Amino acid sequence: MLLDVLDGLARPLLFRLDPERAHEAAIWLLKNFPLPQAPRDDPRLAISAFGLEFPNPLGLGAGFDKDGEAVIPIQRLGFGFAEIGTVTPSPQPGNPRPRLFRLARDEAIINRLGFCGDGFAAVRKRLALGSRATGIVGVNIGGNKDSSSRAADYVRGIETFADCADYFTINISSPNTPGLRDLQKPGALDDLLARVLGARDRQAQKFGRKPVLLKIAPDLSLAELDALVTCARARKIDGIIVSNTTITRPRDLSVPAASEPGGLSGKPLFGLSTQMLAATYIRVENQFPLIGTGGVSSAKTALAKIEAGASLVQLLTALIFKGLGIAEEIKRGLTLLLSEKSYPRLADAIGMRAAYWASGKLS
Repeated sequence: MLLDVLDGLARPLLFRLDPERAHEAAIWLLKNFPLPQAPRDDPRLAISAFGLEFPNPLGLGAGFDKDGEAVIPIQRLGFGFAEIGTVTPSPQPGNPRPRLFRLARDEAIINRLGFCGDGFAAVRKRLALGSRATGIVGVNIGGNKDSSSRAADYVRGIETFADCADYFTINISSPNTPGLRDLQKPGALDDLLARVLGARDRQAQKFGRKPVLLKIAPDLSLAELDALVTCARARKIDGIIVSNTTITRPRDLSVPAASEPGGLSGKPLFGLSTQMLAATYIRVENQFPLIGTGGVSSAKTALAKIEAGASLVQLLTALIFKGLGIAEEIKRGLTLLLSEKSYPRLADAIGMRAAYWASGKLS
């Protein structure tokens, strides 16, 4: 299989490179080595959420294709959707290098990229020129580091991509932009959502109503989560992504990379993010769907997210450590788990173990 051959040749070479250069090389390879169409998905894996029809629940999360350069190749890896970004209004270099660190033993990454990227105009041009094919593509929006109004940045993002995004993610939970997580507080969040959703509704007259999702941190207290969900429900947001990277560090992480500041992703995030997902699901009370992300690396962990309350799941770090075939591998495993657990469809598993995961009995 071409995908296996490409992965087998490229991955050992990429791991010899600095992590950020390896990431840049991976994007180049996907753009320049044509991949065949992914096999048709088992219909039992299809999910309806946010008014969209997903052929399978697996999405590639924001952070891999930050500038919308490889949307079509990503879809050919078997993902049901892809999220580009985080994209900011103006291009910005991000934080000084080195700012991306592999923890290979832990299958984890620490990043402090700081929303580096080409900016709205360049990414908008790529998407408008047809680089997105027919799959579902979300645009993850952030604010510039030196912005005088982060809320205005998000509004501008809605206006810029209204005609070419299938959904929007409002990223207010990256730990690598000073002050960004303050937008999760009730007063700031209510104002932000009012302005963003107002912009979406104005654009809907021309381009149709696009779902707006909120991406939150896994480090919130339950009281903070209560306030956030109350605000999100009152404003009738379309969904929440749980969760972004964490600033916490499990004690058994590899050293010395574990001491680097930034957001931790990958396997060590699974328990914390899944507990936060379940707690969010319980508080949302089926008012809108959730996307679960953080530590998804197998069919078992993907199903656990869905049983904890996610309608869809995203991964990113597992792609680095498991390879380009990860989406197809997880989908094959999910079809087997459906039979083992007697779920007629994957959608029937949503929230079935939310109470367990929310209780803190992490395993």
